[in-house]
Parts: sequence; C-alpha cells; structure tokens
Amino acid sequence: MLPATINIFERAARKAGKILTRDFGEIENLQVQSKSVGDFVTSADLKVEQSLLETLRYYYPNANFITEESGFIKGEGETIVIDPIDGTSNFIHGIPLVGIVIGKIVDDKITDGIIFNPILNEFYWASEGKGAWCNNKRLRVSKRQNLSNCLIGTATPFGERIYVNYYKELDKISKLTSGIRELGSASINLAYLAAGKIDGFWEKNLNLWDVCSGVLLVKEAGGRISEPQGDDWNTKSRDILASNTLTHKKLIENLTLL
Repeated sequence: MLPATINIFERAARKAGKILTRDFGEIENLQVQSKSVGDFVTSADLKVEQSLLETLRYYYPNANFITEESGFIKGEGETIVIDPIDGTSNFIHGIPLVGIVIGKIVDDKITDGIIFNPILNEFYWASEGKGAWCNNKRLRVSKRQNLSNCLIGTATPFGERIYVNYYKELDKISKLTSGIRELGSASINLAYLAAGKIDGFWEKNLNLWDVCSGVLLVKEAGGRISEPQGDDWNTKSRDILASNTLTHKKLIENLTLL
C-alpha cells in the first residue's frame, strides 16, 4: 500500500505524464522558446505544470507551492515542490531521460517525494521512514567503495552557469573513477544513485525543484547527502554531493582539494 501522499502524487504525475508522453512523440511540432543559452521552456512544460497544479490543489487547497514555471504560490502549512519536466533539454531533443518531480516539505524537511519518467514508465518514490522504491522494487544504493570501480554523475554547466574550478573537478574525479555520467537531469541522477546504478553525484547551482525528491530517495535508499565541501545540505542549498555513503569522504576530499 502506498502512503496517502504518494498516492496523490502518483495520480497527479500519471495524469500529467500522458501529456508529456504525447508531446514527446511529436517533438518536431512543439513550440520551443529559448529562456537563455541551452535553457528551454516548451509548451509541454507549461501544460504539464498546469495539469499537476490542477490535481494537487484539489487535494492540497491551502498548501504553498514552489514550481519551476509559475514560481511561488503562497498558502499555509506544508509546501509542495513541482518540476514539470526535469531534463527539458533531453525532452526536446528526443532523449527519454526526463522526470516529473513532486516533493512535500514540512518545516523545512522533505517528507515525501516522487520522480516519474512516463517515457520509460519508471515511478520512483520515497516517504520518510518507508524506504525508496521504483515501481514495486525496493531500492538500495550500491556497495562499491573504491572510486576506481565507481561511476559518478554530474552535469557540465553551460552558458552563464559555468563556474570556476568545474573543469578541475571533472579532471580530478574522472581520473580516479570508472567514468563520469551526464544524464541531463539532476532528479534522474539521484534516482539512479538510489537504485545503485551510479555511485555518486555532484552538481552546483541547482534549484530545490531539481533535487527535493531525489534527496529523499537517496537517503531512504541508504545513501548520504551533503554540500560538495561536506557541509550539511538543506532546502536552501544550491550545491549538492550525493553518494552511496561509502564513497562520500573520498569525493569530498577530491572536490575540495583544488
């Protein structure tokens, strides 16, 4: 039995996912508008978000909402965080690594979250104390502890997002590991980490809607979350380091000794 909150989130995500899947099959007909270099918003983003809000506001009429496209919608009590399509650039290029993200925050603590990839029909969910799951399978982080055997996820910043030392970080981590994976979606990276498919992940200059559900998934799957330099991660953090716990200290050491 799914927790009640996850049940509601799944209902909202699967309904909105039909819109996303339909538009994914007609990418060449999408209206695409550039926000900035490499950062796109499509008509699909707006339609998916509207569908999510319609369902979620029925069940949470008084909640606060933080959304990628509509911004902050003030309410009271809990906060619902929405990213209609995490991995928009993947989406508009026909790459099926995308996620509809919905998370719930109570008193600055993430209590529930889902990441739904309707293209691959992968429904990831986690609730505090109830583990991390994909469809009906319980998730656990990997047990790899030697960086030389590990795959580490990241995202190459672009345009104005490029920051000092990124390429030094990339050079150092890639030399110590089995390779770097760039999946084009922070939420999918975190879901794959929770599932044991990759062993660590770091990225900077993220928004809460990119990572809120993934953070809970990783924690509930036995992983660890911090900022890249080792400080505690919180809902106001913009930078993240996630791992299977066993590699965390080594990743911190190599990301900070630059």
